[in-house]
Amino acid sequence: MKPIKQLLQTKGNAVWTITPDASVFDAIKLMSDKSVGALPVVDGEKLVGIISERDYARKVILQGRSSRDTPVREIMTTKVYYLRAEQSIEDGMALMTDKRIRHLPVFESERMVGIVSIGDLVREIISQQEFLIGQLENYITGG
Repeated sequence: MKPIKQLLQTKGNAVWTITPDASVFDAIKLMSDKSVGALPVVDGEKLVGIISERDYARKVILQGRSSRDTPVREIMTTKVYYLRAEQSIEDGMALMTDKRIRHLPVFESERMVGIVSIGDLVREIISQQEFLIGQLENYITGG
């Protein structure tokens, strides 16, 4: 079972964040610029929420609000699930499936060291399976 920490070493551990007082427009623009689907919301060094494209669609667009006039704090998800860096990819998949979420911040001690998406985890699991299949094929064919 590969730990999340190892996935972050391969994927990269850049984390873009936004403050609770920023506008939703600024959050969506940053997500677009960085090609990410969610941003951790931080107040100083403290993680206080997460904002996703889903939050935007459900809490701004569908409610007829203005993204320029709505602060992130009004639509962010405040119950943030997370992973510890030493947890496995399978742990991440199980948590995402159980809680129906797509992004998880990753912590080492008290510090956020990355964020993973369900796509990151699925890609990694597929890669591991392809490797195992290749090993089995080599074993069977004697190659």
